[in-house]
Amino acid sequence: SDANAYYEKVVAFVKENINEKEQLHRSKSTENSRLILALTALGYDVTNVAGHNLLVGLNDMTYVKKQGINGPIWALIALDSHNYEIPAGGDVTREKLIEVILEKQLADGGWALSGVNADADMTGMALTALAPYYNANSDVKVAVDKALTCLSEIQHDDGGVGSIDGACAESAAQVIVALTALGIDPHTDSRFVKTGRSVVDALCDYYVEGGGFKHVS
Repeated sequence: SDANAYYEKVVAFVKENINEKEQLHRSKSTENSRLILALTALGYDVTNVAGHNLLVGLNDMTYVKKQGINGPIWALIALDSHNYEIPAGGDVTREKLIEVILEKQLADGGWALSGVNADADMTGMALTALAPYYNANSDVKVAVDKALTCLSEIQHDDGGVGSIDGACAESAAQVIVALTALGIDPHTDSRFVKTGRSVVDALCDYYVEGGGFKHVS
């Protein structure tokens, strides 16, 4: 099957790239995180990929932070994708990951890889990571509410969202994932409908006849 063929390639990739700390890249912890997400979605065991535990690669806070805000965000999303226990022997905790994400929130309420202006993609990613903690953590609730206001403000008049390169399908998708993670309907919530068009309408603009979506219109 396609899943088995994919898994065989994953095994080969892991064998070739993983180091003694179970890290797949010397500076990008998201390599571990995204494989954990993909394999979890397919029902594979992430603690034994050709004998390697991909979770162990995420248990060093210095390493996870090497990539800027991307690292902690995706580590938290990956760990929460199946309520994984963080392997012993490292210094990463969910609390620390949340703390780092909250520390990086910009004055305008959003997040960005760099600069002082919120980026729709990064804000969507941060909200997705924080969503499970919204009701239990008052600091998270305050941060998320502020970020939602920010996202609403940077949404374009046609319902779309975009980063420095302009609007694109991925930005819209990232915002939709964030809103649904928080229990917000991205198609009907008035904060995310501009001139009668929602962020879902905007994503549909990128649909290609015959199936699939294009990056930009």
